[in-house]
Amino acid sequence: QVQLVESGGGLVQAGGSLRLSCVASGSGIERNVWAWYRQFPGNGRELLADIVRSGRTEYYIDSVKGRFTISRDNAKNAVYLQMDSLKPEDTAVYYCRSYYSLRGSLQSNYWGQGIQVTVSS
Repeated sequence: QVQLVESGGGLVQAGGSLRLSCVASGSGIERNVWAWYRQFPGNGRELLADIVRSGRTEYYIDSVKGRFTISRDNAKNAVYLQMDSLKPEDTAVYYCRSYYSLRGSLQSNYWGQGIQVTVSS
């Protein structure tokens, strides 16, 4: 079974930076899309960004454009999220995801455990 383990969260002051990592064990996900989501208290998970096998980013949501950068290392089975110029409203639990769909059918779907990011003002 594939497992995704996240690290790098914590407490940071507004304007600071954090780098989240998500590393997968197992195999068979080389073709997968990687993505980062976040969840605010009392709400569902919000997609922030995704990245395909080649390293091309599909999109960023407007609220993080110019501040967050997604990247992947296929040799390490890992995805990263560099977060700069952090704001208090970025405070949330962050999740990584690895998935693959074919002709509209989801073939694999894995989630990280979630990691807290807290930005103080």
